[in-house]
Amino acid sequence: MERNALKSHLKNMLGPDKVLTEDLDLLYYSYDSSFLTKLQMVSPDVVVLPRSTEDVQKVMQFAFEHRIPVTPRGAGTGETGGSAPLSGGIVLDLSAWDEIVEVDAANMQVTVRPGVIHSDLNDHLAAYNMFFPPDPGSSKMCTIGGMVANNASGLRAVKYGCTEQYVLGLEVVLPDGRVITTGGMKSKAIKNVSGLNLTKLFVGSEGVLGVITRIRLRCFPKPKSRGIVMAVFDNLDDAPATVLEVYREGILPSGIEILDSSAIRAVNAFKPHINLPDAEAILLFEVDGNPPSVEWEGTTIVKIAEKRARQVEWSTEPKRMAALWEGRSVTAAAAARVRPDGSRIFAGEDIAVPLSGVAEALRRIRALGEKHGIQVVNYGHIGDGNVHTAPVIDPENPAEVEKVMELVHDIHLLAIELQGTTTGEHGVGAVRREYARLEHGPAVDVMQSIKKALDPYNIMNPGKLF
Repeated sequence: MERNALKSHLKNMLGPDKVLTEDLDLLYYSYDSSFLTKLQMVSPDVVVLPRSTEDVQKVMQFAFEHRIPVTPRGAGTGETGGSAPLSGGIVLDLSAWDEIVEVDAANMQVTVRPGVIHSDLNDHLAAYNMFFPPDPGSSKMCTIGGMVANNASGLRAVKYGCTEQYVLGLEVVLPDGRVITTGGMKSKAIKNVSGLNLTKLFVGSEGVLGVITRIRLRCFPKPKSRGIVMAVFDNLDDAPATVLEVYREGILPSGIEILDSSAIRAVNAFKPHINLPDAEAILLFEVDGNPPSVEWEGTTIVKIAEKRARQVEWSTEPKRMAALWEGRSVTAAAAARVRPDGSRIFAGEDIAVPLSGVAEALRRIRALGEKHGIQVVNYGHIGDGNVHTAPVIDPENPAEVEKVMELVHDIHLLAIELQGTTTGEHGVGAVRREYARLEHGPAVDVMQSIKKALDPYNIMNPGKLF
């Protein structure tokens, strides 16, 4: 359909206040946080701002009839091109649809629309002494819909797992406009093993199977206490060995973060007052629960860490905990400042490997950076083997762009070689689709069959995942 006719039809269908058509507005939707979309920006033909399931249903019925690509989008903070309209067409901006529909405290769950911001949800749940545990690290920006679409993980995944473990049911508008409810149309149960698990099918599907319009989430009681252990290591291998011993002691921290020497230098250059110890690695263990268990877990981790670490500190005092955590919290920003003429790019930033392979992965990523002449900063969620790599380049220099893309390719291959995955939490999008068959083999054919069954004209977020 011709672009002006498309714009006109959608305005007549939904009203002009729900449709964006100006070139400047459309430009905003041509990229996300990924380096890929800085290199290959594609503007949509039109943007729709739905405020109801019926709005989404009308758009999908129209798009299905006319074979128009549709890209669902939340806050646009993704790092894989997943919400960028690589085929043009319609962008469904769900970010302003931020209603918290119901808090069902008696049944430990909450129902929300996709645009609710993660931190806003937890602020709201605090009044009920509950929280939604997954913490992607971009809490004040990311939407719950985006977290579900990408099966977001993050800082608390060690103890609390990924988003999928909290999604009890979804309302989804399929590519042809049909509306389904997964997990039981009227269910408020926390457990449900009836029928095929369609909820899990849509969680992590990155918008290629349908548009998520309502989300029913399980919540947990808020922990009454928390504490942090910082351990400083002169030998990189001692860090994962310490994590493994903590696990063997029967302790499951809420989070375990690692900064290697590159990240430590970056943080100290960016915020000198933090003054992290110069070392090969720093581990941060966070524990939460009731006060006696927190105290026991924290002091036990200290005893374990002291076997290998040069320096260990334990605190349950809020100000000191904030100070200990600050170094990790600014690492992503610090990485961008390691070169005066450089920028941190989001590419190859999200591999996950077995815990036993973390030290090798960090060493080999450093070597790959040296091989390609690219400075990299490494940190991540060591508790589940998720390594974040931040390459820093001059994005205006074509030679550096070429080198960094070679580096990113090698990092993805390294993840698979080490029996890991190309993405631990940020998703595939368009950035990692070329590795799908290498990672999944014939299972990709099954994925594509499901996609074709639900989306025979390939209008839902085309160019992603496969």
